[in-house]
Amino acid sequence: MLYDVHHVKRDFTILNEGRMPVDSINRQVAERLRRLRQAKSMSLEDLAARAGVSRAMLSQIETLKTNPTVALLWKVSRGLGVSFAELLGSEGEQPAVRLSRARAARYLYSADRSFRSRPLLGNVPGHHVELYELRLESGAVEAAEPHPPGSFEQVLVTAGRLRLTLLAERYDLAVGDALLFPADVPHRYEAPGKQPFQGLSLILYRG
Repeated sequence: MLYDVHHVKRDFTILNEGRMPVDSINRQVAERLRRLRQAKSMSLEDLAARAGVSRAMLSQIETLKTNPTVALLWKVSRGLGVSFAELLGSEGEQPAVRLSRARAARYLYSADRSFRSRPLLGNVPGHHVELYELRLESGAVEAAEPHPPGSFEQVLVTAGRLRLTLLAERYDLAVGDALLFPADVPHRYEAPGKQPFQGLSLILYRG
């Protein structure tokens, strides 16, 4: 859902199909990054070393001088030791009931826009789980780098077909099929049918 692996590189941009301006999303990420980094008493140099991202790039994210890709933000979240949803989430106490309107949906796209992901659930106090709505255009392939150690992912197909490759194993899924697998290894999504793949992805983190 949202990662890069090996030589297959696919940058993502954070886009909004609803009413939240992209600048507001970038500002939210910048504020979260700065607060999380400072809360862990990490300098930009410390985080750069942990995340494998240059100090200059981290500074540009915090000062709103660049539009970070999702691949980059995954590296930053791992460097901070937090989930991706926590890095994207809002500050302050979260309400017990959250309504996500379709008209205000926020999507993550691949560079060629063949892959789309919508964050639905994350940053729930006391829980380490994320839920995404996925769409992959017919014939498209999306490679994912490993999630943090001990992570699991469950994918449910709601439309089309999905071919999921996990290391050397390949699984073909039809509508209604679900697959639970260790997500801390390289994996790949492919839509082999004539229709786009649509489904849900649930990620469970250890701890």
